[in-house]
This record gives sequence, C-alpha cells and structure tokens, in this order.
Amino acid sequence: FFSSPQEIVSRESEEESNGINLMEFSDEILLHILSYVPCTDLVLNVRRTCRKLATLCLDKSLTHTVLLQKDYKVNKDKVKQLMRDIGKEIYQLNMAGCYWLPSSTIDHVTRCKNLVKLNLSGCHITSLRLSKMLSTLQHLRSLAIDVNPGFDASQLSSECKATLSRVSELKQTLYTPSYGVVPCCTSLEKLLLYFEILDRSREGFMLSGQLMVGESNVPHYQNLRIFYARLAPGYVNQEVVRLYLAVLSDRTPENLHAFLISAPGSFAETGATKNLLDSMARNVRLDALQLPKAWINGSGLLQHLKFKNPFYFSFSRCTLSGGHLIQRVINGGKDLKSLTSLNLSGCVHCLAPESLFRKAEDDIDSNILESLVVSCCNLRHLNLSAAHHHSSESIGNHLCQLLSRLKHLLSLALPVCSITDVAANMEKPPVASTLVPQTLGRKVRIGIQTYPRNLADQANQKIESSVFWALMGSLRFLETLEIIGSSFSSAMPRNEPAIRNSLPPCVRAQSVGDSEVAAISQLTYLQSLTLAQLPNILTGSGLINIGLQCQHLRTLSLANLGMMGKMVYMSALMDMLKHCKCLRDLRLEQPYFCAGAQFFQALSHCSSLQRLCIVSRSGTLQSDAVMSFMANCLEVIMCHMFMGESLTVCKNLQQSIVRSFQADRPALNVVIFPLLHEDLTEVIRDVPMRHLDEITLFKSRVAEEPPNLWW
Repeated sequence: FFSSPQEIVSRESEEESNGINLMEFSDEILLHILSYVPCTDLVLNVRRTCRKLATLCLDKSLTHTVLLQKDYKVNKDKVKQLMRDIGKEIYQLNMAGCYWLPSSTIDHVTRCKNLVKLNLSGCHITSLRLSKMLSTLQHLRSLAIDVNPGFDASQLSSECKATLSRVSELKQTLYTPSYGVVPCCTSLEKLLLYFEILDRSREGFMLSGQLMVGESNVPHYQNLRIFYARLAPGYVNQEVVRLYLAVLSDRTPENLHAFLISAPGSFAETGATKNLLDSMARNVRLDALQLPKAWINGSGLLQHLKFKNPFYFSFSRCTLSGGHLIQRVINGGKDLKSLTSLNLSGCVHCLAPESLFRKAEDDIDSNILESLVVSCCNLRHLNLSAAHHHSSESIGNHLCQLLSRLKHLLSLALPVCSITDVAANMEKPPVASTLVPQTLGRKVRIGIQTYPRNLADQANQKIESSVFWALMGSLRFLETLEIIGSSFSSAMPRNEPAIRNSLPPCVRAQSVGDSEVAAISQLTYLQSLTLAQLPNILTGSGLINIGLQCQHLRTLSLANLGMMGKMVYMSALMDMLKHCKCLRDLRLEQPYFCAGAQFFQALSHCSSLQRLCIVSRSGTLQSDAVMSFMANCLEVIMCHMFMGESLTVCKNLQQSIVRSFQADRPALNVVIFPLLHEDLTEVIRDVPMRHLDEITLFKSRVAEEPPNLWW
C-alpha cells in the first residue's frame, strides 16, 4: 500500500509530462490571456520572466492602448519606466482619475510621440506643463483635461496651439470660469464639457461667472457633431455654460447630431437659447438629445425637432406626458428601432396620457408603456426611477410584464412602488411593519415575520409567481439594476448640508421587501446593484441569495432598507459579503449603522474590494476594527465614512489610516467626518472627482449619459 521514493518520483515526472505547459499555447491564446493583465505589470514584470513572454508583452495589440485610469498601484516611477520602455508604441493613453500622481509625472508623456488619444481628466497639470507636453504630440486628435484655478491660455506656446488646432475630440472639466483650450481647437467635432465650478471660494467669497480678462470668446464650432455639457449645482456653472452656448446660437453647425445638456434644478431658457433651439429645429436632424427641464416643459419644441437615427434620449425631470412622448418623440414607432438608451428619471407623467389633471400617484396607462416597449424594442438602458409608476389591477398589463419584452436590456432603473404585485397585495392583509410609522422617535416592538434563508424555501412560498420575479427571470443578461424609492433622497447631497429628515416611502412600496430582493438573485451576470428605500426588509434574507448566485457583482449600494430606526438586515448582509469575491465598490447608507468588528470581519472576505463608503446618521464605528480591516484588505484605496462620531474620533482615525497605509498605497484616499458637521461641504470639495461621482454621492446612473460617450 506504500509507494517507494522512486515510484513517487516516477509518478510525478509522468504527471509533469502529461500536464499542460502554458508556454505551449499558441501566441494568439497567450495574447488574449495577457490582455487582462495591467500594462504596467506586463512591461515591468511579466516580460522579464522568459524570452517568449518578453516578446509577446511588447506586441502591438498590448501596447497600442495603455489604460492606467484604475491602476491604483501605479506610481510616478512606474509611469516613468513604462514611458521609457514602450512610449513610442503607445497610441492611446488613459490616465483619467490618477489624482495621486504628482504633476511632474505628466512630463514623461512627451515620450509618447505617436499619441492619438490622451485622457488626463483628474490629473494635476498646469498651463505650462500642458503647453510643453502638447508641443511634442503632433499626431494628437483626442484630448481630455481639467481646467483648474490659475489656468492661463496665454502661456500656451504656438507649437501647443498648433497641436490643439488638429484636435477633433475634447473633454474639458472646468473648476474655474474659463474657456480653457476650446478657442484653440479649430477642428472640433466632439466637445464634452463638465462644469464643476463652486459658487464660493474657500475663503467664502462669491464667485462670478465672468471669464478671465483677455480670453477669446470665439470657440470654433463649425465642424461640431456632438455637444455635451453636464453642470454641477450652482448658478456660476449656468452662467459659464451660457457663454459657451452663445456662439452656437449665432450659427448652428450643419453636422450637429447630438446635443445634450444635463443641468440639475432650474436652468431657465433665455432668448439666446431659444434662438439656438429654433435654429436646430430648422437645420439639423439629431441622433441624441437631452435638455434642461425648463427648456422642454410647456413648449412645443419636441414637435418641431427632427431626428435621424436616434440612439439616446433623456427627458429627466421633465413634465412630459405619455401622450406627448408617443406623439412627438416615438412617432408611432417609425423611427425608434435605433434607440438604445432612454432616461425618463423623474418624468412623473411620462406613462400617463395627460399631465394637467393627473396626480403623480395615479395609475399609469399601460397602453402608453406598451407602445414604448414595442417601438423601442432594442433598448439596452432604461431609467424610470424617481417617479410613481403604479400599475392597475388589469391582468397582463403590469409594468413588469410589459418590460419583460425588452430582451436586450443591460441596465434598468425602477422605482420601488412600480414592482409591487397589485393582485397579490389585494389578497393578503398588510404586513405588520407597514403599520409602523417611519420615524426616528420612540421604538415600537412588533412581531417579525420569519423569512426563509435560502432560494429553495423561497420557491416553496411561490414567489416565482410574482410579476417582479418573472421580470428578473426574463432579463437574464442584465448587468446593472437600480430599485430606488420614489421619495428617497440621500442624507448627503452635493453642495448642501446633510439632510436630517427623509420622506416616507410610497404607500404602494410598503410591501416590497425580502421576497423581491431574493428574485434579483436570478440575474447571473449582474455587476452593479442599487437598492434604496425598501421598507419591508425584515431579515435581509434575499441578500444572501444574491451573494450566492450573482458571482460577478462588482458594485453594491444599499440605502435605507427596512425600518429606519434599526439596522434589521446586518446579519444577512454579513453572510452575503462572505460570498462577494468580485465586489470592488460598496456603499452603505443607513441610520444607526454600527461599523464594528463583526461587520469588518465579514467585509474582509471581499478580497477584491477597493472602495468603501458608509453614510450613517447617528452611526458608530470601532477604530480598531477599521484599522484591522484596512490591514487585511490590501486592495482598499478609498475609505469614506460619514457617521455620528465626534470630530476628534474621526480625525484621529483618518490620520491613523493615512499614516499606516499611504506609503504602500499611493492612491489611498481617506475621509472620515461627522455627517451633520457644518463643514461637511468643505470636506467634500477635496474628494477626487472620480470617487465623488462614482460612489460617494448617491444618484441614479442608468442612462445618465449616452453609451460610449468617451473612451
């Protein structure tokens, strides 16, 4: 029964000879495998292992495009060495959001003489450095940069301006009133503008939307095909964008086919903007459209605009009725087969024939939704959030049943009240938790309904018969799902103090809870999930099913689940996290959240986690548990916690994390601060835009922008 040493050696040699050697794969297969390895690792590490890999790692298919935008381990020295080794082979370089790299790192980009596309959004760069770099990049055609306070276009050299004159695609993020490099770009075909200018300086002075003295006010739009502007809240952003639009209102480019302006709040229409829209109605045929709500509401604009092969529409927060949507936009389904992305977020009357005498809570007209589904059968991204879309009791006409026909959907956002199974709710009495007021006052002891903790038992309860369960079963390839309460608002808005009180959930949403969450586990390819204001979460058992079944989940955002006075789903959440091996981003917003040792021990199972954000009014944390978590989870580079702890506790913990881990994690960004502190907005303004926009601030992201707007 025992083998001799000679027999063991012989057996091992035989196994090695029968085994598969990676280097025996064809070059094509190896190149495909290597394409998943970060370029810095390929060039600086992998290619040094053997001769074959040394050759393959420098293949043009791997060096043509270099993506550093989420390579959080890259530092100045690695970038320098990378540019030395393969700079001349790089044609596309993406360094977006590399906020941790010093501005001197940009100097090494000059080695990339053949660059055609360059993305430096979120990188520190001065006017002089930009000028020096662009002077050497004569083949550049696509550029993305930030314009920060102190930017001076007069410092740009003639060689730099010559390069800019050949740029056809420009993405510009403005942190100060300025035209940036737009006037130098005389061949623009695509212009993307992000306005992030604050109304007040750090010293508290009010800022003006007037541009710097001596700046040219003649952008060159004659070749423009795509114009996109996204405004952060604030009147200065509105003033500055009007200056950019002034030239467009004088002469509308003949080739313009996408015109998009995303503006929160009220952005009034002026004579100049009205002239622009009238000119567009006469002279162009659009493929993509988004306008501020004040420009659409009450006007006959949509009736006059002409569309060619539209692929993106956004009528977010407009009072557009379903009748107008069908008549003026969908046009009987003749022209909408090409539409792939539709944003109707906050469009409260879009599924009703008229809006004049209708209450927002009234039932939708299923015929309008059916017309939309039939006409836009190729939709891949659909946002119906921030509205009350209540289905009637008519059999077969529920919103979920109609949406199940959209087989190509990749991302979907729905209000919680829209997934309620009306017929099922009529047959059963209200759940106990729906009778409890959603307050933060005196606690009321109630009976807790027992829910099964696995998918098989859920099936025994016949929840598969619900319309939402059927919808999830029909959208097998869905990658992004948002279920958000129609009255939900985050406790941490953009440029305002934290919100202290939240509105109660819709009455129709009161029954949505664990069963509906369990239904989501059918989405095998789910990558991003947002759940907010689901009032009937009693145990959170459905989260465990998601953790077990949705193994591709990378982003998870949970907010205000269950009763507001107690964190009822903590046990289930911890069980879920143990299975989320691919999870990279986690955002939790829940009053009275206790970020203690048990939670962080469970979170430590998420070996791929990179970013964590916790927002909790009256929440507590254990500093030792946080430090232990940071030590165990080596990939974490962002830790944002806005809790109920004192300023002293928060500052001490933040300093300890930075002191202990910054050296090994160059991209580390830590913000720990009391949620209700008066200086919260000042702290928020220092958060890198990448983190702020992607995870820290809560918002619906489905169909927020046209697909593939920028590479």
